[in-house]
Amino acid sequence: MGDYNAIADVSVMIRDRLTRALRGLAPPDAPHLQAVLDDLANTPDPNPPKLTVFLYEIAEDAASRNRPPVRTEPTGRSDPLVIRKPPMALLLRYLITAWGGDQVTQHQMLGRAVQALYDDAILDGAELTGTFAGSTDALHVTLTPLTLDQKSYVWFALQKPFRLSLNYEVRVVNLESIADVPARPVLSRALVTGTAA
Repeated sequence: MGDYNAIADVSVMIRDRLTRALRGLAPPDAPHLQAVLDDLANTPDPNPPKLTVFLYEIAEDAASRNRPPVRTEPTGRSDPLVIRKPPMALLLRYLITAWGGDQVTQHQMLGRAVQALYDDAILDGAELTGTFAGSTDALHVTLTPLTLDQKSYVWFALQKPFRLSLNYEVRVVNLESIADVPARPVLSRALVTGTAA
């Protein structure tokens, strides 16, 4: 499970995976192509060509709501039983865009991104870094279909002309709660019988 660094760590993992996928696309004498995290507030420098990874939405994963609280068992007799709220399950949406070079280069970069995220669509095990390192989490990366209107709305909100781009979702990113509630032990109980009405 991730702490407050979870969102940043997922973004870095996506960026690093795409940068590795772009190796070998550029001619030997050209600068290496890379993926960069960018909020697209300014138009990215197209020299050298690059992929931008823009986190444009963070949402709660509705399918993971209403999970039970997490119990932390006491390690000793004097330690209390602690109950923690379940982790908040997040869904991260990314816009991946190619900048620089000619149209063929941009299409190749997007094609390599799709290939890399399709071939290994689950980040788990040794691929997890940062706050997720050593955890049993599995992050699913999925190409998300958006209508042309939805894509145009994203670019309009950025106040930039529409560009060909990919939309990906990463789920479920578990953001660990830090609100612990000590549970009191049951000291006595009483059975009360009622009369049928």
